[in-house]
Amino acid sequence: MGISGTAIALPRIADDLGSAPGLLQWVVNGFNVSFALSTLAWGVLSDRIGYRATFRLGIALSLAAGLASAATPSLVVLDIARAVAGVGGAAVLTGGSALLSNAFDGAARGRAFAIFGTVVGLGLAVGPTLSGALISWIDWRGVFVAHALVLLVALVGTVVLPHIRHRREPGRKVVDFGLLRNPHFLALCLVPVSGAIGFVTLLTYLPVALSGIADLSAGTAGLVMLPMTIPVLIGPLLAARLVRTTGATSMSIIYAALASLILGSVGMLALTPTIPLGWLILPMVLLGFGFGLPVGLVDSEALAAVPADSSGTAAGVLNFVRIGSEAIVVAGYSALLAWLIGRSIADPVAAQDAAAGRFGHPDAYADAFGWVIVTMVVLLVITTAAIALLHRARVAAAR
Repeated sequence: MGISGTAIALPRIADDLGSAPGLLQWVVNGFNVSFALSTLAWGVLSDRIGYRATFRLGIALSLAAGLASAATPSLVVLDIARAVAGVGGAAVLTGGSALLSNAFDGAARGRAFAIFGTVVGLGLAVGPTLSGALISWIDWRGVFVAHALVLLVALVGTVVLPHIRHRREPGRKVVDFGLLRNPHFLALCLVPVSGAIGFVTLLTYLPVALSGIADLSAGTAGLVMLPMTIPVLIGPLLAARLVRTTGATSMSIIYAALASLILGSVGMLALTPTIPLGWLILPMVLLGFGFGLPVGLVDSEALAAVPADSSGTAAGVLNFVRIGSEAIVVAGYSALLAWLIGRSIADPVAAQDAAAGRFGHPDAYADAFGWVIVTMVVLLVITTAAIALLHRARVAAAR
């Protein structure tokens, strides 16, 4: 919810706290950047203090940040609170995935990660819709109050978690990036990079685009996002069922997901002031499945490739690549879009308002959006080719 449901509040936040483009973008980017930068540290620390303790600390930090975000008097304070939430989120994801990896074995482990992916999909699916509803019913501050309430329930629930900690062997590297020399592990790490390019960018900023191009309210934009977010909820369990019942390989599912991301991104070029929004349904469904099918599957495969006592560190490396790529591409998306809009609108104030999603220059926003989508498609094709080459190298090495 913190990832997918925050950007939809940006136009209303701008109304209350100002539309300074840098500060406004860092409401989203600050979370992503701090998340990425702290995953490695939490990965190493979790192997030492225990995965349950890491998970609890992350929830506590995120809870405090949610309350601070709801009560913020300025964009600066909001940006700081969001950065703290990112640090907490990194601990939650690192500790949680390491707990699952160590607490289950065999088929139960696969099911656990499938459910993990489904719950991630649930959060992404309801994030924009629930946030849009909260903004319509209460205010944008209600979004962060909702974060705090969910986290409070999670904090109480941690009493049932097992305490798992491993002693670190002397002489082992603090952070071992040697795993990235393994073609299979590196290919798996590039899958969420593709998801960041093709899905997370649009998950974050498509509601803003719908406001700037189609003049949709936050609540309506959240509903329009459902065709894109619901498949993320279905995808992880569907992938697990395909592997179990049809004998499909993990890589075949990953290739199908990558193709869906590319085709869905091309279809998003239909978002213009003159084309009905109904034409976006199929591309949005493709993007949702492109992101959702590998969720959980990638984590399970990657953590299975390392010793149990390095689960936290491996999760830190994987999530560093995952969230780091999300931070980079989401920040790059917003910066490129703002630059392109600024080039087509002479008035700097009007350009800032348009980039923030305020309706008034739909053609300029749509033109900039189209060029950003073309850039995304090119990056997706390059990343897909790299994954295919790494997979071929792994197969050749096995032979």
